[in-house]
Amino acid sequence: MDKDKTIDHQLRATWQAVAKMYNEQAAQHDSTMATAFVLLNIDKEKGTPSTALGPLMGMEPTSLSRILKNMEDKGAISREKNPEDGRSVIIKLTPYGKEMRAISKGHVIQFNETIVQQVSAKDLEGFFKVTSVINKLIANKEIFTTVAEKAL
Repeated sequence: MDKDKTIDHQLRATWQAVAKMYNEQAAQHDSTMATAFVLLNIDKEKGTPSTALGPLMGMEPTSLSRILKNMEDKGAISREKNPEDGRSVIIKLTPYGKEMRAISKGHVIQFNETIVQQVSAKDLEGFFKVTSVINKLIANKEIFTTVAEKAL
């Protein structure tokens, strides 16, 4: 099978191109795509519990901790004790963090609007359907099954 015609190759190559594009935009603001992603997942008014951020973004705690530390050092976020659970903290955006979040959101909107202008509604619907099926199959562990599992 030609690697250029495999679904995983197309997904990986496309995601790498998108990530590179977003990182280039983020670099213009002394940031990274990962930081922008975190900014977009923090509730801009109430903040978000730190324990909810990792699962929300599918990110490992170690990676998230490093990003949050960097964001705190740059003044984009602050940490406040969670009034509902003293063991955790709420991550809140500072005024600078809200400004950076707005910039990140603008880039995401621009990306989506550009794609929507170039791709038919039918093709876009098909894209979302295919990615939904892929995610469902992965979540249900239906991709790699053993012979014994298939017999059941």
